[in-house]
Amino acid sequence: QVQLVESGGGLVQAGGSLRLSCAVSRSIYNINRIAWYRQVPGKQRDVVANIWSGGNTNVADSVKGRFAISRDGAKNTVYLQMNSLKPEDTGVYLCNAMTSNWSVWGQGTQVTVSS
Repeated sequence: QVQLVESGGGLVQAGGSLRLSCAVSRSIYNINRIAWYRQVPGKQRDVVANIWSGGNTNVADSVKGRFAISRDGAKNTVYLQMNSLKPEDTGVYLCNAMTSNWSVWGQGTQVTVSS
């Protein structure tokens, strides 16, 4: 099965930036959709950004204009560029890979944004 490993999280001040990475164990072009989700204690896991195998992307309204999802096929890696961070962006960010037949999650990376 495919494996996902997230990295790049940390503690930043409001207004700062982080770049998260999702390293995938095989070609990302064979995966229909790779997405970033955010998990906050006491709340449901919500999708933040999507990228499809054809290259189309979208992001949640709450991060539109601040976050961007991208990929490097040669490195089998998907990125989440996070700019103008706000305290409400705090949470565990998880990478998810999905096809018609299966869905796999990474372990997550913590992002904490201070006021």
